Amino acid sequence: MTSTRPFHMNDLFRFNNVNLDILTETFNMPFYLQYMSRWPELFTVAEAPDGSIAGYMLGKSEGSGALWHGHVSAVTVAPLYRRLGLAKTLMEDLESTSSNVYNAYFVDLFVRSSNSLAISMYEKFGYITYRRVLGYYSGDDPEDALDMRKALPRDKNRQSVIPLDKPVLPEDLEW
Repeated sequence: MTSTRPFHMNDLFRFNNVNLDILTETFNMPFYLQYMSRWPELFTVAEAPDGSIAGYMLGKSEGSGALWHGHVSAVTVAPLYRRLGLAKTLMEDLESTSSNVYNAYFVDLFVRSSNSLAISMYEKFGYITYRRVLGYYSGDDPEDALDMRKALPRDKNRQSVIPLDKPVLPEDLEW
């Protein structure tokens, strides 16, 4: 049975089986270290029975006022452990911490607009498409992102998940 635990510094040298996958966005070491030092309770590992890393969640809290929220920077599961509910477990952990520790209004994430599998998964978890961000992903093949959100109990009227009518540019993002 897979268990979850906080991400440890040594895990940075053990998660290539998860990161070296075409569906996974990867970051440089200082990025991971910043999250580990600032939001350790939102950096979680799913550990397989043999001690290998089956997946991880990288999140943070940000915003102000009614835009105070939890943000999913990355959730990824190694190919061998997909379709077992690990992503759901990791997402629920971040949502719970965002609500109970940070008292956030919502959780948001960005996903490539072409990643229909991930979009479908997030919709099953209760996320809605709040807005499209034009050209969010840069590089050789620029791509739009969908900003998906899920309201948390603090947002009693669900104001944070009323979709916008028009797409936005990356420079228009609040955070």
